[in-house]
Order: sequence, then structure tokens, then C-alpha cells
Amino acid sequence: MIKSLKFFMTFVLALLLIIPITACSQKEDLKTLRVAEVTHSIFYAPQYVALSEGFFEEEGLKIDLKTTWGGDKTMTTLLSGGADIALVGSETSIYVYSQGTNDPVINFAQLTQTDGTFLVSRKKVDNFSWEQLKGSTFLGQRKGGMPQMVGEFVLKKHGIDPHSDLNLIQNIDFANIANAFASGTGDYVQLFEPTASIFEQEGKGYIVASFGTESGRVPYTTFMAKQSFIKENAEEIEKFTRALYKAQQWVETHSAAEIAKSIQPYFEDTDIQLIEKVIERYKKQGSYATNPILDEGEWNNLQDIMDEAGELPKRIEHKTLVNTSFAKKAIDD
Repeated sequence: MIKSLKFFMTFVLALLLIIPITACSQKEDLKTLRVAEVTHSIFYAPQYVALSEGFFEEEGLKIDLKTTWGGDKTMTTLLSGGADIALVGSETSIYVYSQGTNDPVINFAQLTQTDGTFLVSRKKVDNFSWEQLKGSTFLGQRKGGMPQMVGEFVLKKHGIDPHSDLNLIQNIDFANIANAFASGTGDYVQLFEPTASIFEQEGKGYIVASFGTESGRVPYTTFMAKQSFIKENAEEIEKFTRALYKAQQWVETHSAAEIAKSIQPYFEDTDIQLIEKVIERYKKQGSYATNPILDEGEWNNLQDIMDEAGELPKRIEHKTLVNTSFAKKAIDD
């Protein structure tokens, strides 16, 4: 009996030693992908869900995520080899291709499908109408970026010429726009969440309209990589896209409160009730794509918006800069 007990205890001890070693070995076996995100926002909730719920790890991936603040910086980071994958507006891939390249940047998975910005007024406005913007100072986004182009598209839709009906300011760096408004620049500003809601809570501004609701569906932010990287790392891109799709479905089937709890570690300085409020707002207007496919209709809508803003170098076919094979396989699996 004593011998049996000793054997059992030795066996248990051996297991306790082996399990941590095995776990460490599995962690070490994870393939690292470096991802550069254009900004850090609740707008990208499915990405953080994929991280927090372990969907990337399930696929054998470790994600090294960094925020590169702005489309130009994000694309420069990708092209220079500072990142393997970029999360940024699809328009950037068009700009790169139009400048001439032997290694174009390919969109392979869509994350958001509407604009993610809101119109914020410095003063509380009752019964807001777009007409009220005429003659005001409007603090807009960087020229040539999706927020600016969608902003102008929406303004024109409501009969406002942004260049003649407004005092339009577009020379402030993306990361400093919110600070500029908080410091007193502009009557209206175009802001992402959670900044827009934080300003509202602090009495610095008031949300009066959603550009996402007004603009319709567009491939606003997508995951992209250089064609050469995709070709050489097709298995990893497939795994990445599958993890993303799991997260998109998780977001679709869970409440704003559950999603907020999941992603809170990535927004430690933001109150969880505010995170929940922002997620609910984005879910309500259909901002989160429910699958990673960037379809041809959305691609054409993107180019129409760019063309309207005078920023489209030339029209480019969907198949040239979009690869939906990974997204379709993720859905089929």
C-alpha cells in the first residue's frame, strides 16, 4: 500500500513538472506576426476580442501589436519591413499601387465596414441639422485619408461644400486633432470613439451626428500585407484570417457588455461602461464587419468616395488589390 502511494505521488509530481514544460514549449512554438494598427480604438473591437479570447493562439499565432498613429506612418511601417500586417484604410493600398510598385499591398481581411467617426459640436445643439455647419470652423481629418474623404462625401450629400461653405482645417496631425479641439480650435470636429464620448462626458463637446450612418458601407479599415509576404506566408495569413473570423462571429453573437469585458484590458484607462456604450453605438450602426470578405461592391463604393473627394489617382480593379481567398476559406472552415 505504501509502495503504491509512493508510486502514485511520484507519478503526480512528474506530471506537474511536465505540464508547465509542455505549455512553455507550446508558447515558444507560436509564430509571431507583427501588426501595425493605424490608431487604437474601440472601433477595432473584433481585433482585441481575437487577442483576449485566445483565437490567435488557437491558430498557433502570437500577435505583436503596435499603434502607428495615422495612415502614412502605418503604410511606411509596412513597406519598410517594420510590420508584417497593417490595419489601415484600404485607400492606402490604392495610393501605393498608383505610385508604381513591383510588390503591391494586398487587402486580405476586412475589419470595419462603415466610417467610425462622429461629428462633435463644441456647443450643445438642439434639433441639429447639417445646414448649421455653414460658416463654421470645421476641424477635419488628414487630407487623403478615409475619415476626411467620407466626411466630405457626407457634407456634400447634405448640400455643403466643405471648401467654400466652411472654414476647413486639415493641417493638424491625426494624433493631435482631439487635443487641438479641446484647446479651443474649431466649432465642430470629426472624432473617433472613445474620444467623442469622453469629450461629451467631460462637457468638451457633444455628438450630433454619425458619419458612419450617413455614408453607407465601405471597406473602412482592412488588414493588408505586401504581396510577397502573403505569398511566402500563406499559411500564417490563413490562420490569422480564421482567428479574425472567429472574433467577428463572437462579436456578432455577444452583447455589448460582454464585448466590453473582453476588450477592457486593451483600454485600461477607459471606464468599462463607456466602452460598452461605444460598442453598442458601433454595433447598432453596423460598423463591425461580420466576416472578413471585402466584396467588389464595397471596393467600388470606396473608389466612388475617393473620386468625389478628388483623391482617386485611377480606378483599380477589385481583383488587383483584394484577395478574398483567405476570407472565403475561413468562412468555409
